[in-house]
Amino acid sequence: MSTKYPIVAVTGSSGAGTTSIMRVFEQIFRRERVHAAFVEGDSFHCYDRLEMKRKMEEEVRRGNVSFSHFGPEANLFEHLETLFRNYGESGGGRLRKYLHTPEEAKPYGQPPGTFTAWEDVPPKTDLLFYEGLHGAVVHGDVDVARHVDLLIGVVPVVNLEWIQKIHRDMTSRGYTTEAVADTILRRMPDYVNFICPQFSRTHVNFQRIPTVDTSNPFIARHIPTADESMLVIRFADPHGFDFPYLLSMLDGSFMSRANTIVCPGGKMDLAMQLIFTPMVLRLVERGRQEREGIP
Repeated sequence: MSTKYPIVAVTGSSGAGTTSIMRVFEQIFRRERVHAAFVEGDSFHCYDRLEMKRKMEEEVRRGNVSFSHFGPEANLFEHLETLFRNYGESGGGRLRKYLHTPEEAKPYGQPPGTFTAWEDVPPKTDLLFYEGLHGAVVHGDVDVARHVDLLIGVVPVVNLEWIQKIHRDMTSRGYTTEAVADTILRRMPDYVNFICPQFSRTHVNFQRIPTVDTSNPFIARHIPTADESMLVIRFADPHGFDFPYLLSMLDGSFMSRANTIVCPGGKMDLAMQLIFTPMVLRLVERGRQEREGIP
């Protein structure tokens, strides 16, 4: 962790909804005039889209049917930790972008599914914001989580997570249900070993629980809406939070444990605004004071 140059990380599995959470933080940064450097976790994969396809085929021939983006062999964990360490120390570091779509790739004159060149973090930022798979990962000598000042987990119940992934991959990437199911099965060992443990290191977890039947996610025609869900918000350390205020602002909410709020799913954006706006402002102000030498 760094007091001078804070880092905020949102971590979650593919299909969990981390990108939606990033938009909430973009609103907070814009409203509060916070200058943030943005990092997408996909940019720290080892392989571009075509290379990953070839690598998976190679691993299958070798008998490894569990090679996935969730595990260390397909990611640059050391580079990610180096970025976090360097940013925390000096506000600098090196990053790149992964170009998911033709629209994203067009300004760079590159095909989608490729990386841009490495470049320096923009100067004079107030904080670094990461969104992706591995914001709290620990593996061997690499400990990404220890550099993060505010760690947020986004963890829908697993059937809902699968439904969201299935619909996203079928709609935006043209995959079949069977192809998405194969991906889920291939990723399962890495999901258990490298994704799930992160949520024990986060400061706040958001878990959406549908109130409609999601028993078979592979035949679900629709993603359960926010109004068809409840939201469980778990605080690793409840000290310093004004729970009576949060409950009064989140209609229909209650506390299921001393560190857990349950509220209607439609209140997710509001809950994040209420919880994280003061936390972000404290991090930014503390960083400014440290950089200017104010006691």
